[in-house]
Amino acid sequence: DYQLVDLFTGAHFQPEYVAINPSRQVPVLDDGDFRLTESSAILKYLAETTGSAAYPADPRKRARINERMDWLNTGFYRDFGYGLIYPQIFPYMRRPDDKVQAATVTWGRDKARDWLKVLEQDLIGPKNAYLCGNEVTLADYFGAPMLVLGEIIHCDYADYPNIRRWLGNMKTRPNWPKVHEAFYKYLVEPAKDQRFEVV
Repeated sequence: DYQLVDLFTGAHFQPEYVAINPSRQVPVLDDGDFRLTESSAILKYLAETTGSAAYPADPRKRARINERMDWLNTGFYRDFGYGLIYPQIFPYMRRPDDKVQAATVTWGRDKARDWLKVLEQDLIGPKNAYLCGNEVTLADYFGAPMLVLGEIIHCDYADYPNIRRWLGNMKTRPNWPKVHEAFYKYLVEPAKDQRFEVV
């Protein structure tokens, strides 16, 4: 069963959810008597248990996938998500002082631009269809939703043609519309007339 956790109303801070994940974050996977948190761990677990071709057994291919996922999670997302996007969309992430808020968002924007240049030029580049070459991998399924978060604040990645191409490839995946339906309905659509600082 799929359960939507409303981050805007702070559902992840409620005692019922904290009992499920004390870190107060999404997502959480319950697989029988096994509970797992953290997107990266969940994706790897699901790929392992299903034998997904998106997470090949070859140690070098898998290491490259893990490298890309770690790069996205420990570098890029820290500044893009927590520095630029979240302080603008989540009331509980907004800084109480306007000057501090502006400085946080400016810092996040500038750092995100640096990360986007690396993603654009070095990780994807002009020849790769995906993050690890021309085959879709777990890194793409992990990373594309991070970049698509930018659509909430109207990022169109016009200055990043390789990123746009990659995201376009991901959006043509068969399950993309279904998987991201709630995202577009509850996050992107309500924010369409708001003004944001973008990359």
